[in-house]
Amino acid sequence: MSSFAEAWIEHDYNPFIVFDSTGKIISLNQEAQYLLGEVNHKKIFDIAQTYASMTYGFKTTIVDISFSSYKFYAITVGYDDESSIGIKLYKSATKKFANVEEYGESVNIYALLDLCISASSTNANIKFKKEFDPTFPDVRLKVEDFMKLLTKVYQSHINSPVIITRLALITGEYIRFNNKKYPIFAISIKGDYRDKSYEKSIEEIGIKSNCTIHFEHDETLIHAALVS
Repeated sequence: MSSFAEAWIEHDYNPFIVFDSTGKIISLNQEAQYLLGEVNHKKIFDIAQTYASMTYGFKTTIVDISFSSYKFYAITVGYDDESSIGIKLYKSATKKFANVEEYGESVNIYALLDLCISASSTNANIKFKKEFDPTFPDVRLKVEDFMKLLTKVYQSHINSPVIITRLALITGEYIRFNNKKYPIFAISIKGDYRDKSYEKSIEEIGIKSNCTIHFEHDETLIHAALVS
């Protein structure tokens, strides 16, 4: 492979990984390194095997795959012998912003969380626990939409005896915007019970709030750029 082609793959926006027959990584690009910070490489290898062509060659499949803050809409799997197999995952497009102000006004995120927790605890026999990183600066947020988002998420967990809210930065992740890098922060809202019927409305409000939403069995994760 020419050095230009290698450099092109290395700087590709999409993760690219080559495995040997046992699932050991032979090579990967920079974006794949970020991805593997969130997901075990064995899961990617299993996906490659599942979607590989029955015969030698390349096969592209349109499929929704999510790993924490990563969302993919398609994959290409290729191999020309039994010794190795490669996979490229195509990241879903994210909204582009013309200016920082589109993220909303600068606010104290602790105050917003406390306000929503207080409102959600009214007439509810729930114990709310908070685990907050104490070093957050003021953050630009679309306050009205963000408050609606938090309220809707708490409603989906309202039948849990205990709800734990965590606020923290995601180490090693960032969003590139106007040649600047902004870190990603996460809000985890977790309870023993989560009403899945709220998922669609939570995702819709999340888009308006410039947030990415991920659902686990008993947890809702909100990811957003820390633009201050």
